[in-house]
Amino acid sequence: MECKAYRETEVYQGAILVLRTLQQAGHEAYIVGGAVRDIQMGRIPHDYDIVTSALPEHTIHSLRESGFTTTNVVGLSFGVVVVRWKDYEYEVASYRNEQYGEDSHRPVSVDFPSTFLADVQRRDFTINGLAMMVDGDIRDEVQGLQDIQKGILRTIGDSKKRFQEDALRMFRLCRFVGQLGFTIDSDTWAGVAPNLYRVQGLSLERVRTEIEKMLLSDHVALALDALVRSHLHEQCCQQTTGGTSRRIPILPELTHLVDLPQAPEYHVHDGWNHTLAVVQQVPPNLVLRWAALLHDVGKGMDGVRGFHKGRITDYNHDRVGAIMARQILERFGYGKDFVNLVVWLVERHMRFHFYVANASADLRKWIHKETGESQFRETADLVLAMEYLAALGVADVAGSGTKDIGPSQVYGERMVRIAKSMPVHTKDLQYHRTLPKTVAPYTKEVMTTLLERVQRGDLDNTPEALQEAGIAKYHRLMKKEHKE
Repeated sequence: MECKAYRETEVYQGAILVLRTLQQAGHEAYIVGGAVRDIQMGRIPHDYDIVTSALPEHTIHSLRESGFTTTNVVGLSFGVVVVRWKDYEYEVASYRNEQYGEDSHRPVSVDFPSTFLADVQRRDFTINGLAMMVDGDIRDEVQGLQDIQKGILRTIGDSKKRFQEDALRMFRLCRFVGQLGFTIDSDTWAGVAPNLYRVQGLSLERVRTEIEKMLLSDHVALALDALVRSHLHEQCCQQTTGGTSRRIPILPELTHLVDLPQAPEYHVHDGWNHTLAVVQQVPPNLVLRWAALLHDVGKGMDGVRGFHKGRITDYNHDRVGAIMARQILERFGYGKDFVNLVVWLVERHMRFHFYVANASADLRKWIHKETGESQFRETADLVLAMEYLAALGVADVAGSGTKDIGPSQVYGERMVRIAKSMPVHTKDLQYHRTLPKTVAPYTKEVMTTLLERVQRGDLDNTPEALQEAGIAKYHRLMKKEHKE
């Protein structure tokens, strides 16, 4: 499975130079972690971490003597020295052991053992415990190669101890499931539940980063399912602002979707498995993946779940879900524009299905209405939103398992075409540069009229059409003023 192409990359060659320099100074040195794992899986790494028997000050001395640029500030207390070579940076870590306290990710103390074996035994998973030598040979003290071949995620040593040391490892476990498509070893899985309480010591920023990596992973459905089945999503992490810490719920809003019945005439899955199918279907874009994860989060809620003539209904789940989505994303600290776009998609996803099912409905009129009621500042914003909505809508149909996605794809393409022809602001109009001066002092009134007419579809957005219509409007305004 190993691919040799990585050896031709400049970033790898720089890592080898660092290894050789440390070895020539009398120290052990290896490439470790994700780069070695990826190489064994036929992937080309983009960055390399290095471990060495040298103490930090010896690492700095040896590398600087050979012309490398290093820092003696970043990570030095944890035995990590950042080395720069050409356009690349490498973290060179001394063999170390760590002890953890209240902070469930940052160690309170670090000591430097003398052997690679002692260092590797404090690492998280066997697949990340591999080391590569200068000649490309692999040092494997933890059966990491075997676990890669079997597609298994397994902690190095006792899983309860590994997760107790660093609670972020439980989220990394779910993330690796998504990135690699591996299954979780049963003993490793058993170590999660006893350490859920340790999540409260993690920072929101680190938890959010791991969840984002899950959302963008190739096997996103597997990652999210592991997150929920482990109950990590029901825990709280912390955010410290101005010296004050507060508890932040992670994603408890997902719990009720598990095993939530849905109308069988429209869905073959329960609420959670449908959600997973939709998330897996949309492209790996953070806006789309969040929208897909939360698009049905309002289903089953009090005031939403009901029954009509013996059938399950979830009327207004899109609106309730949009409110919940805003609360979740703001809690995670996302910016206003990001939140507004995801919330818009959650709230509008049923509108997409309405227009697909009702071909005679006036789609252009709805899109025109959106230009005035939503947050779009220009046509490009509207087009992007419609592209996202089309992708979400098609994925929602595919995830239902009951319908052909063809009609939805065709309608989605039509939505985007209309959006591209729909100016949101007067600056989106394709008028001659001289037109605003020509129609002065009625520039505002004329341009607003032209915008509304193009949006309605009764005026082409071309320089010639806008010039003619603009001057005609100008003359009407002048006549009206003279009469008055």
